[in-house]
Parts: sequence; C-alpha cells; structure tokens
Amino acid sequence: MTDRIEKTIELRAPVERVWTAIADHREFGAWFRVKLDAPFAPGQEAQGQILYPGFEHVTWRARVVTMDEPRLFAFTWHPYGVDPDVDYTKEEPTLVEFKLEPIAGGTRLTIVESGFDKVPAHRREEAFRMNDGGWTQQIQNIKAHVGS
Repeated sequence: MTDRIEKTIELRAPVERVWTAIADHREFGAWFRVKLDAPFAPGQEAQGQILYPGFEHVTWRARVVTMDEPRLFAFTWHPYGVDPDVDYTKEEPTLVEFKLEPIAGGTRLTIVESGFDKVPAHRREEAFRMNDGGWTQQIQNIKAHVGS
C-alpha cells in the first residue's frame, strides 16, 4: 500500500493544448466522461454527472485548489466515492495534481493523487486500486483527446 498514485505520459501536443484539455470544464468532461455544471474556479466546488457506463448514478464532485496556467491544475475529491448511501464529506479528501512540463515535441503530463493514508481503512485499499486503474485509463483518454 502506498499513499500516492503517479502516472506520467508524454503527449505530442503543446502545453497550451494540454492545459485547455485539463482546465476547461467542457474539455475535461469530454475525456474524463463527466458532464460538469460550470467552469472550474479556484476555491469552488465543481460537480457534474458521471457518464462512464455503470457509474451514471454518481455525482462527480471536486474542490478546485489551484489553477496555475499552464503548469498546475489541482483539486481535492473523495476517491472512489461511488456509493450513493455513503456521505463521503465526513472523510479527508485526496489531492489530485495535473503537472504540465514542456518537452521537445510536446508536453510531459504527470498526474499525482496523494493522501490515501487519510482514507478510512475499511475502503482505502479498494479506493487506491480503483483509482490506480482509473488514472491508467484516463491518461490514455487525454492522449486520444489531444490527438497524440
């Protein structure tokens, strides 16, 4: 068990393009499969309906922490919070960071989710496993979205 998930991918798209794919709520929703209600804003909650098959009953929620264009976009959320009968707001959230770095021919995107040691023990392992697999898929989704 570890406290963090880290995924890195090199995209053949400029930093500005990758930033837009991450920080614009409509573009984020397109590759992340969530229909967000409003633009992202630091200090504000973002929410919307998950569109991923089997999870349409889940409302996606995150609190935007940082929008440091074009290098860092970060939010907190409750990992694998998919049970409609559980109030996840009583739990400490994890921190998700999208770090963008220009490289020759494109952008290195690193996604880090940290803070799993704060997730309640009874669901920590499953939340970590599901999000680890989820981020593996999401880096492929953003790659396809930006045309890399």
